[in-house]
Amino acid sequence: MGKMIVRSAAGGGELIETLPQGLVLEIMGRLDLESLCSLAPVCKALRCSVSQSFSSISTLDLSDLSPTTWVLNRILSNNKVLKTLILDCRRLDDYSVEVFAKESIQELVLLRCSMFSSYVFTAIAEKCPKIRMFTVEMRQANEHESAGSCHKAIGQMLDRCLYLESVSIKFHADYSHSGNISSIQLTLPKNVKALLLQPISDWQAKVLIQNIGVDGGSHSSLAGVGISSFEPMFHWLHSLSLVLNNITDELIFNITNNLHRLVELCLEDNPPEEPSLMNDLTNGGLQSLGTFRNLIGLSLSRNRSSLTTFKRVNDIGILVLAEGCKRLESVRLGGFSKVTDAGYVSILHSCKNLKRLQIVNAFFLSDLAFHDLADAPNSLVEVRLISCNLITGETAESLSVCRNLQVLDFSGCKSIADIGLNSISRLSKLTTLDLCGADITDSGLSALGGGSSPIVSLCLRGCKRITDRGIVMMLRGDGVLGNTLLTLDLGYLPGVSDTAVVAVAKVCRQIINLCIRNCFAVTDTSISALGSPERSEGKRSLRKLDLYNCCGLSAVSFRLLRGPFFCGLRWLGVGSTKLVADGKHRFIELGIERPGLSICISGCEIGCKDGWQCHECI
Repeated sequence: MGKMIVRSAAGGGELIETLPQGLVLEIMGRLDLESLCSLAPVCKALRCSVSQSFSSISTLDLSDLSPTTWVLNRILSNNKVLKTLILDCRRLDDYSVEVFAKESIQELVLLRCSMFSSYVFTAIAEKCPKIRMFTVEMRQANEHESAGSCHKAIGQMLDRCLYLESVSIKFHADYSHSGNISSIQLTLPKNVKALLLQPISDWQAKVLIQNIGVDGGSHSSLAGVGISSFEPMFHWLHSLSLVLNNITDELIFNITNNLHRLVELCLEDNPPEEPSLMNDLTNGGLQSLGTFRNLIGLSLSRNRSSLTTFKRVNDIGILVLAEGCKRLESVRLGGFSKVTDAGYVSILHSCKNLKRLQIVNAFFLSDLAFHDLADAPNSLVEVRLISCNLITGETAESLSVCRNLQVLDFSGCKSIADIGLNSISRLSKLTTLDLCGADITDSGLSALGGGSSPIVSLCLRGCKRITDRGIVMMLRGDGVLGNTLLTLDLGYLPGVSDTAVVAVAKVCRQIINLCIRNCFAVTDTSISALGSPERSEGKRSLRKLDLYNCCGLSAVSFRLLRGPFFCGLRWLGVGSTKLVADGKHRFIELGIERPGLSICISGCEIGCKDGWQCHECI
């Protein structure tokens, strides 16, 4: 977004007042939130105009900013037209609910809710009667209230919000909590077409599915996420996502027998021990799924932290599934340790409209599965082959025939080498490339940098043969990376030092997210280059910076984190560095000084996306 520059000298306010109010509001409507906030203190006239502009915002995304209740109130207090709101709620508590729960809200996404109680659900039920889409991500029920009261509040919200079409309720809790929760009676809005629940046990999921089927019977008890019973009018469900303890054939049979209109199914499990034959997914379950002729999206995965895999599914099950579900456009399979190339080839050649393919922990998937892609549908836009150890650079070459490819993820495929990078670099639509742990060298990076791929996100984490020379050659090539890169991961690279980071700071004009965790040779020089005010001239400011375990940093770097350095920084990871050797009190002060900055000293990945529930936000 453009920046509006206004003189703050005496008389500046009078100049603004001479402009037509409609013109001023039109200009402000083109500015981002940060620019508007920077204009407000300039003069009284601008402050009034900014306030009026805030009142007319209909869509607001604050997922990259953790606002306080005070900040949120300044933005939303006079707004009566807000329809879509996305919030990072790490700094928000129950008092903030009065600020954002508005009658006009139709889409509400609450992420990383660590301080809310069940009141948030009660308030939404009372204040947001028009809400159509609701997503919430919370810790387990507040320690000061029972889980049952929290679940009851969820039930009341769903009972009163009659226009809900999409519901996503995600608690970060163990399945063991679910057995002690008292049952409640609940009716869901009949308009709901998409449902996500996490966590839920397999037996609870069976009861849920039976009750939302066309011929569902009387109310049954269901606990775990507060969804205790459903009336059978819920058969219009199109999308179902469940994170549960165990995926079984019985669960699949229940789904295929009751949810006839389903077009998208996502199931993920994490069994605490090796499932028995009667409590596991087999070829029979996949054969049943093959009867879902209208299915366009399917995800079946076993959590990578699990000690077991789907050992009772082989190529026959995948072949039957692919033959029955030929309309599939998106497929994700994780933990199918007995499936070989033959099974995966059947998906590639049977599903003519396949656009997205993700395969995780496939022990027997090799380059052979992708040799005949020229004869397969050319519709693929996203391919993710994660921790598939037999995949080499030959697959990268084979995938280069997919000219519409936008996302290519080889993370954990340790046999990926330089071969194939030349072909990848010529993919004119490729925006995301993940080579985490690959065996690539500086020569491969040079070839990538000389290509025409407009890569926005690039991960080179753990590619231990990469050095400063490779990063510099990649960015100084004749390619476009210097102008397109927004996110770059250089974590766990022992050969990377200040030379590479300074090159990134100078060349990458658009970069906003940078990870250099566990780069031991990085020093204060890199921090100075990344955060200097001179760098921000004509370039974007960094939004997220991961410095975890960069042991070459000194106390000098802490001074560089204060203004005017890193003026746009929103998240900073400094765990296991000398910067926190004196305790976290300095960073608490820094957080007060820079209220838009979230600081992690716990070692989370960039943005605390997976670790926010385990520590407090500074």
